[in-house]
Amino acid sequence: MPNTSTLFQELPITSRVWVYQSNRPFTPAEATAVGNSLQAFVGEWTAHKLKVAAGAVLLYNRFVILAADEREVGVSGCSIDGSVRFIKELGAQYGVDFFDRFHVAYSAGDAVQSANRAGFEQLIASGEITGDTIVYNNLVESLQDLRTKWEVPFKESWHSRVFELV
Repeated sequence: MPNTSTLFQELPITSRVWVYQSNRPFTPAEATAVGNSLQAFVGEWTAHKLKVAAGAVLLYNRFVILAADEREVGVSGCSIDGSVRFIKELGAQYGVDFFDRFHVAYSAGDAVQSANRAGFEQLIASGEITGDTIVYNNLVESLQDLRTKWEVPFKESWHSRVFELV
């Protein structure tokens, strides 16, 4: 699995991030195409007609992560709308949903799996999800948080406040 501490080395740790989780993994061919689309998008991403210093990556064939250095060009309003529009178009192109916040991703061995809310609750009830299961906190907002608070044990995540362990 990739090491998030090495992501976006060219950007400061204060860079803003957005994490979009697909409700299914991309195939290898799709992942290559998505990666190319991401690079094209960040290569053209602007705010107030100025180029945004940004990076993008597809992790675990499931998570699209955008990062932007806002020290010189702030990302807001229309530029955020543009990124959301891009993600929606990407989702439509590949038949995936990036906006279901209760489709929970978790690590199962060397793989990232996901389940809808009811399915995740069943996994907890069956003991497949424990306090030590790694879950993904897609609410992180900075590169620093991505590196330190994105992949966390269930017991240390916001998930533990929504889903009760048995």
